[in-house]
Amino acid sequence: MHQIKIIPIRKSDYESLRNLFLKERQNTFHWLNPVEFQLKDFDRYTKGEIILVAIIDNIPVGFISVWMKDNFIHHLYIDQNHQEKGIGTQLLKAAIKKTKLPITLKCLENNTKAVEFYLRKGFFAVERGQSEHGAYILFELLKNID
Repeated sequence: MHQIKIIPIRKSDYESLRNLFLKERQNTFHWLNPVEFQLKDFDRYTKGEIILVAIIDNIPVGFISVWMKDNFIHHLYIDQNHQEKGIGTQLLKAAIKKTKLPITLKCLENNTKAVEFYLRKGFFAVERGQSEHGAYILFELLKNID
């Protein structure tokens, strides 16, 4: 098993993460028009956020970005070839260390895999609403995760 390191984003990670972000959003949000997603979205949608990167053999395989002013997790994506290996949990733990609880995030209801992941980690739904991409759940976490 390869060692996973969680580190702050490096300049050399941006190109890989732009591609990962594009590919994983197209895979995850299969009900949306894939043309809506572009490479430049990564830079635009993570501007001003702290970004922690999961690295295996010096290659970025996932990331989490947090809007620190609100302790809000904006993005958490893992390359599909590396999912189900605990990387999302490690990124969440690292982000929680950088922020303070409670921490919140929004997740589209159609993204059932992510909804199940957050519920397993101890997040609970505090609100539901509609976005341009469908119904979402506002999740909150009040305690550290295992």
